Amino acid sequence: MLSNINRKKILDLWPKISNGARTHQADIVLVIGVILISLLSFALGYITAKTQEKQPIKFEIHENSYNWSGNSRTLFIS
Repeated sequence: MLSNINRKKILDLWPKISNGARTHQADIVLVIGVILISLLSFALGYITAKTQEKQPIKFEIHENSYNWSGNSRTLFIS
């Protein structure tokens, strides 16, 4: 529980917080709007990606797929 001293501090700060919120109301609404749109975009992209059926990537290595050239080795994947 809050002690009387903490309550007094909060009550003393409340007008400052309230006035600051009123002064910057447009900026606060803009920031909240941007955050909500970002979260909505992420959620829609995540849901869309989950519902798409994709073929898994398959790697096949053939017997003659290694090509030695100097100090580097190249692997041909088909």
